[in-house]
Formats: sequence, structure tokens, C-alpha cells
Amino acid sequence: MAATSTTISRSITKSVLSKEQSEGVGARVRRSIGRPELRNHDPFLMLDEFNVDKNGGFPDHPHRGFETVTYMLEGQFQHEDFAGHKGTIGPGDLQWMTAGRGIVHSEMPVKSQTRAHGLQLWINLPKEHKMCEPQYQELLDGQIPRATPQDGVVIKVIAGESHGVKSQVYTRTPTMYLDFKMDKNKTVTQTIPSTYTGFLYMLKGTAFIGDKKFEGKAHHTLTLSEDGATTVKIQTKDEDAHFVFIAGEPLNEPIVQHGPFVMNSSEEIYDTFVDYQNNKNGFERARNWRSTIA
Repeated sequence: MAATSTTISRSITKSVLSKEQSEGVGARVRRSIGRPELRNHDPFLMLDEFNVDKNGGFPDHPHRGFETVTYMLEGQFQHEDFAGHKGTIGPGDLQWMTAGRGIVHSEMPVKSQTRAHGLQLWINLPKEHKMCEPQYQELLDGQIPRATPQDGVVIKVIAGESHGVKSQVYTRTPTMYLDFKMDKNKTVTQTIPSTYTGFLYMLKGTAFIGDKKFEGKAHHTLTLSEDGATTVKIQTKDEDAHFVFIAGEPLNEPIVQHGPFVMNSSEEIYDTFVDYQNNKNGFERARNWRSTIA
């Protein structure tokens, strides 16, 4: 009798090292999704692991057509936008920002910190939501639920569901975002909807994924097979591992990206530049605005 898809783990189809590069002002990033070998991984546009010293950051810049998800690992980051939204997120905290029709904002480390270290994920929005009103969902570390399927395995459920634990984050593009910390010599299985594309980004240590035990090392992006299987088997051996598991429903729509703008056609990108330069259709508040934190 043939094994069913529920007993077969998805496998790893590609492993790509994220090399450090400069970005913003005084910031170093390891780009995962978004580098030449992994240009887009529908619905994901980019994943950066960032390290920013206290004099660096990402001063005033616009976005339209997608969501940015900032998840802090160390240090504190300040955020301020042209609508007066301002705040600080620290270790383990989350900011899920839907740029929609337009945001201009600044993201800068708290000056008293030695560095700010975290992840920023860009998630594409479907055509029907690209021009929605901007929205924020912000959760402190203690507000993000944890699943503990066994001793030595802790899964922070940032979005989606894991082992019966659900996130409160609303995702316009169906998404799961999980932070795994596993002690050595552990095995865990994570379920994943059959239609989702997904990947793991290794932050620390080594993990072995799938029935063939593909070895995933720190700063590597591991893309999951798209074979309809609904489980991913993950093991550790002689060292701990820390990684994020990110997956979502592909939009299967045209992607036209120009820097911080992501739309469905070149015409929409042109219109976005016109809107931004003329402070209209979502960018009205950008006129003469300058952040106070940059």
C-alpha cells in the first residue's frame, strides 16, 4: 500500500547562502529571498537579516503594494511614519505593517543600543488589496503565543498555526511565520497547507530537513518542495538550532517591482511614481514631512 502524502515530508529543493551586503545607512544585511538566486518566492518578495549599528538605519522612504514584517532578535528599533504612527520594538517583538496604497516611514535603531539585529520580510499583496488603507499589527514578545510540542522545542507562532497554537495576526495573503528553537537531538514535524510555498532561514546551528535529512546551516535559505505534501520533518543532532519557517499561498499574479513599490504592471508603477512625486492617492501626507528619528 502506497504511503499517503500526510506521512511524506516535503524536501529541500535549494540551499542558498545569504552573503552580507550594505543597505540603507550603516546597515549590513544578509538577503535571503530577493537575492539573484531567489528573486521572488511567491508570495514572498524579500527576507533580510539585518544588523544595524546605532549610527545607521533606514531613513525616510516610501512603500506601496505589499506588507513589511519586522521581527526583532536583539536590540531595539524605532519606527515613525507620515501619519503620526510612532513606536519602538525590542527583542522578540513584531511589527506587521500593511503599506497598501502608501506609507512613508523611517526605521532607525535606538541610539543607546550597540546594535539592532532582526529580520524583515516583504509579503506581496493580492491585486485587490494593493491599494488598501495602511494598517499596523504590533505584538510584544510576550503577546506572541508559543507551541511546545516537546521538551527542548519552542515554536513562536508569529502568523498562522503550529501544533494547535494559533496567531492573532490577520494575514491578507495567507501566511505562516514560525520561529523555531530546538535543542540538540530533537525531531519535530510541522504541518503546512498543501498549496503553500515555503522556506526555512537558518539563524544559528544546524538542522536536518525532510526524509533525506538535508543539512541546513546558519545563514542559508532552504526552499521547500512544492509537491503537495502537508508535513515537514525537522531534526537536530549534535547542536541546537534556531530558524524561521515561513510559508504562504502563492498569488500567481504578475510582479512588477521598482525599489519600494510592488504592483502588477509597469503602468501601475509609473502611476505610483506620479502619485509619490505629487503627494496624491495615498501619499498626501508626505508633503513636507520629515521624521524626527532619522
